[in-house]
Amino acid sequence: MLTQPPVLLRIEEAALLILPIVAYQHLHYSWPLFAILFLTPDLFMLGYLANVRLGAATYNLVHTLTLPLILLLIGYIKHWHLPSAIALIWIAHIAIDRLLGFGLKYPTFFKDTHLQHIPSK
Repeated sequence: MLTQPPVLLRIEEAALLILPIVAYQHLHYSWPLFAILFLTPDLFMLGYLANVRLGAATYNLVHTLTLPLILLLIGYIKHWHLPSAIALIWIAHIAIDRLLGFGLKYPTFFKDTHLQHIPSK
């Protein structure tokens, strides 16, 4: 198993999904808010209506961990609950996408992702 990167990546994404959900529950954040915002990052797929390059760029902007981790850090430092809740939801969304095989997009076509460039065997 330790020599199978696809398996390791799936385990990593499962852990990355569990962590924000457990933290969200522990912090007593709103589950209705979670349900409402969970799919919000996918609205950035609308960039594909203009063209593939813009679609890939807008999708990737909200499907990397950089922005939600920055938001989580700011929320934590400032003791702001809403930004922290949003960041945890966002991280969970990214993790479930990756766990399901939806990776960062290349500007060629929608299904061409960084995960398809990782050999499965």
